Amino acid sequence: MTELRTDRLVLRGWRESDLEPWAALNADPVVRAYFPQVLTREQSNASAARFQADLDRRGWGWWAVEVRATGEFIGFTGLDPVEEGMPFTGVEAGWRLARPAWGHGYATEAARAAVAFGFENLRLPEVLAVTAAANLRSQAVMRRIGMTTDPADDFDDPGVPEGPLRRSVLYRLRAGAPRPAADARTDS
Repeated sequence: MTELRTDRLVLRGWRESDLEPWAALNADPVVRAYFPQVLTREQSNASAARFQADLDRRGWGWWAVEVRATGEFIGFTGLDPVEEGMPFTGVEAGWRLARPAWGHGYATEAARAAVAFGFENLRLPEVLAVTAAANLRSQAVMRRIGMTTDPADDFDDPGVPEGPLRRSVLYRLRAGAPRPAADARTDS
């Protein structure tokens, strides 16, 4: 399994010690504001097990993220094939961090590492990212890593119940497209 390192972060496999803070993160209604619901402890544990199984099988996927200086688990980031039933195909970048990790540039730093891995190691032609149309913080990360959106690509996520979270935006970054320098430290 691949482990990625940035100046401040380690993107690594999942550990037993990650399960408690991962469950707390997924039970936080502010963190989960753009998802249909918070997750139970059992759902969080099952997701971590799936993420690790994908890492073991493919060598890449949704990595656990820790702060290098402290070893603190702060969430996840990575790449994963787009789920079936979506109106597009490809590989998606994503991230979810605990609230205390917001505002330090960690999401952008981790996302840049994952996207670089996708282009350099997996030779992907493009990387996608999806979020609820109302999730402006996540869209800001997408723009900071060089992704762009076309309103014609906006869609209603078939996996989300009817309501305000269903409308989603699709961002893209093509291989070889210019990417901003990795100097932002004050974002989510």
